[in-house]
Amino acid sequence: MGPKVVKQLSFFQKIKYAFTNWYIYACGYRQLGLRAEDLIMDDVPDVAEAVKRLPRHEQDLRSFRLKRACDLTMKHIILPKDQWTKPEEDISYLFPYIDLVKKERLEREKWDHQ
Repeated sequence: MGPKVVKQLSFFQKIKYAFTNWYIYACGYRQLGLRAEDLIMDDVPDVAEAVKRLPRHEQDLRSFRLKRACDLTMKHIILPKDQWTKPEEDISYLFPYIDLVKKERLEREKWDHQ
């Protein structure tokens, strides 16, 4: 959200926006170079299938981000501020695939139970 949009928000919306930004920063995943959807573990079958369906390049980027975050965590350091994930970079890339896999699974279950 840009500064012009924030000025148009109500008082409670501004508080919610400020809290949301604080909470995301407090979580610390962006300081490790991760995106929010990198935090979704692929031990759930639907998520594992969704990760397999990602384009190869996106799978490689996800794997790199996770390995780098593990390495940084083990060393108890964070990335330099210029390498943190910026809010505009923290976009959804996995949820569309998860939703598609869930719909397919539910449709398959529906047909299996008829």
